Amino acid sequence: MSLSTELLEKSQSDRQADSSTVKLQKDWRWPVSTWIMTVLCLVMGLIAQGVSVVSFKDATTWFEISNWNVPAKPTILILTVLCALGAGGATKITLQRGKSPAWLAGLVGMFFLVALLLFVVAGNKDSVMPLVALLHSTLALAIPLVFGSMSGLVCERTGVINIAIEGQLLLGAFLGAVVASTTKSPYLGLIGAPIAGALVAVLLALFTIKYRVDHIIVGVVLNMLVVGLTSFLYSTWLKNNEAKLNHPTSLDPLAVPILSDIPVIGPVLFKQSLLVYLMYVVVVVLNIAIFRSRWGLRSRACGEHPRAADTVGINVNLYRWRNVLIGGALAGLGGAYFTIGAGLAFTKDMAAGNGFIALAAMILGKWNPKGAVAASLLFAFATALGYVMQSASSPIPTEFLLMIPYLVTILAVAGFVGRVRPPAMEGKPYPL
Repeated sequence: MSLSTELLEKSQSDRQADSSTVKLQKDWRWPVSTWIMTVLCLVMGLIAQGVSVVSFKDATTWFEISNWNVPAKPTILILTVLCALGAGGATKITLQRGKSPAWLAGLVGMFFLVALLLFVVAGNKDSVMPLVALLHSTLALAIPLVFGSMSGLVCERTGVINIAIEGQLLLGAFLGAVVASTTKSPYLGLIGAPIAGALVAVLLALFTIKYRVDHIIVGVVLNMLVVGLTSFLYSTWLKNNEAKLNHPTSLDPLAVPILSDIPVIGPVLFKQSLLVYLMYVVVVVLNIAIFRSRWGLRSRACGEHPRAADTVGINVNLYRWRNVLIGGALAGLGGAYFTIGAGLAFTKDMAAGNGFIALAAMILGKWNPKGAVAASLLFAFATALGYVMQSASSPIPTEFLLMIPYLVTILAVAGFVGRVRPPAMEGKPYPL
């Protein structure tokens, strides 16, 4: 046997030995999550007693849908079996392929949520689960989160971290309320709100792009600046002249003919204010623009490899300025929900941490508009569910119910964002 033949056989045997020792890396996040939901569902099924009443009030004007009386224990136990089947499938697929598909975990999550809704009102004669109202509240509470996450997405795709979303939401709520009260027109308030957000964005871009200050520090300082400024103006200016400068005004709901009468989803999606329809447009336009337009390609290039973008004639810092201003305007528009959208007068610190939750939604959505919207709806649903559980006289203390959206945010980001990759040059000035 020649030396070359011996070396070839030895290399083949070494490769076979190496391949036998290589183990498939398995991602256990989805199986573990689904089994936890299954166990919780089982506990609820064992505890539940009586009947759960589901209300379909205002579901449609075409016909009347009576309340559903659902036997709580057997229904939740059936849902537990479905959850267990999904969890078993996720475990099997993970063992075979290393990773379970996300849709399977989403299906288990849907079964778990249905069981939770039934459990909340189980055995309480005076409580009903207002399905349409719950979904309507979810969409309304998602407005600032969606606009805020779109703001962060537009900024960070070019490499600028927008921690100032909280301040942009708050100043948008402030100026939107002042303009709407002064002009007696909530629609003019919708013009003032994005201008306020863009003003904060000017400071963000100035310090991060021109003066190359750390993005996180600038964002935190801007948030504190807006909180202090709006609190001062509220105490010294608005509070003394509420009838003229801080009178509650709201946007009227605009029903889309025929679509608004589709049972359940019609009143939720197509009987909303102009702000919600603007949200639909922004999400669709950004989803197309970021991935299918020249602006989107260049924006992503500025965030991923600005030097390469610069070599082909793209003005990196100009694109960053533009996107930061666009992002600020979007966040300011989302802030209008707290005043004109909800029909409330401005009060101190109305944003209440929604800017940071919007950032978490953007990260959980992997810097993708569709993912960010899904995450925003998840967090908004957690908030709406807390309110429903309070009205349903849940045995859980109120303080714990108010913690639900923040707990969901922490668990979602900590559990499912470990492998998300942000834009490569995020937070880094150009040129280096």
